[in-house]
Amino acid sequence: MSLDKLKLSKPLVAAMTDAGFLTPKEIQIKTMSRILGGQDVIAVGPEGAGKTTTYVLATLMKLKYAFEEAPRALILVPDAEHVDHVLEQFKLLNRNNTFRILGIDSRGVVETQMNEITDGCDIIVAVPDRARALYLKLALNTNKIQLFIVDNAELIVKKGLQLPVVELANSAYKSQHVVFTEVLHEKLNHMISPFMKDSTATIEVDEIGEKQAEVYPQLLYQVPNFRTKLNLLTLLLNDSEFFDKVVVFVNTRLTAQTVYKNFNNPKEGEISIYRSLFFDDDGFDDIEDFKSNPEARVLIVANENLGGLDIQGIPFILHFELPEQKETLIQRIVKHEEDEVVAITFSTDIELIEVKKIEQAIGQRMDVIDLPEDLKIVDASTAKPKKKKKDEEEDTSERGAAFHDKKASNVKNYNYSAGTKAKMTYKNKKGLS
Repeated sequence: MSLDKLKLSKPLVAAMTDAGFLTPKEIQIKTMSRILGGQDVIAVGPEGAGKTTTYVLATLMKLKYAFEEAPRALILVPDAEHVDHVLEQFKLLNRNNTFRILGIDSRGVVETQMNEITDGCDIIVAVPDRARALYLKLALNTNKIQLFIVDNAELIVKKGLQLPVVELANSAYKSQHVVFTEVLHEKLNHMISPFMKDSTATIEVDEIGEKQAEVYPQLLYQVPNFRTKLNLLTLLLNDSEFFDKVVVFVNTRLTAQTVYKNFNNPKEGEISIYRSLFFDDDGFDDIEDFKSNPEARVLIVANENLGGLDIQGIPFILHFELPEQKETLIQRIVKHEEDEVVAITFSTDIELIEVKKIEQAIGQRMDVIDLPEDLKIVDASTAKPKKKKKDEEEDTSERGAAFHDKKASNVKNYNYSAGTKAKMTYKNKKGLS
């Protein structure tokens, strides 16, 4: 498919061709006409899908002519590194420096940035908190902004920069709003809902990488916060008959201690920590001792300075927290012929981006499992647990429904225990009756 499909101007087609972009990406085909037509758009796609190039092209097409005093496009990105990346994309496609483009982040002096804005610019690429500071100092005029773009919105939420985004978006009330993200979840929806129009189009490009290796069955629990994670872990592992030998991975030894203390009155030696911080905790310094001890059922392991760990032969691998490097998790889930293992991942909305990257890397989706009916879900705003009601109507957005839609075949009108659900899913994966 040629670039003609995007209906770009001749200079932009030439710039794209010179840059080596000979065919349009799927996300560009699906979003470009809507953005150029003035519609508010939420575009969801994985890393490398072409999101940045899409809005750079759309911005250059929308503005048409250059050199006005007040900016007409404001692009918000999560950090200075993303500012540099976007500026490079504009430099690649903004032939003859037709438009004046300014990058704003914390590396610059506020007074200097104020002068640069007042000298005149067409497009500003900025981090939200610095852009807000300049707006409050009356240096950033948002009255003429035609295109308000939020890129890597999931990372902006992760950094806690929602407030400046909303304030700037509301100040640019005449503008068209476009949001690009790798995942869509409740916290992100909460940020953008105050300024996105009712007619907003949500477009998702669901690209998955080629399958790299055979991995164990992958199950995913999506929970709202850390405290609910603890409740879920305890609830699952109470089923000692099913979860008979388990390794639970966390990121730090302090978190391992927190998880360990969350279990109420376990049998002596049943719950233990690998290389514990404290000598009086039940623990093992050698995982082979854990494997061979029939009384030891759950081992909590911190990724912190862990190195290699032989977990072959353990039937359940639980990632309570996602490791900083996705490769760490992937190495643990590569299938060995002699093992029958179920790998379960716990994820909050903020961690969904890491789940997405793992799925892209292994070329396989994780199966989302319904939260147990008797799970106590903690409301983060009040820190008080609330029990999920059996007859309560499901709010799928609460568990990131836009990230994984539930298939009709997965809808059930009967309930199983958490352990039974995991077992059934595992059997289905294995093709067992």
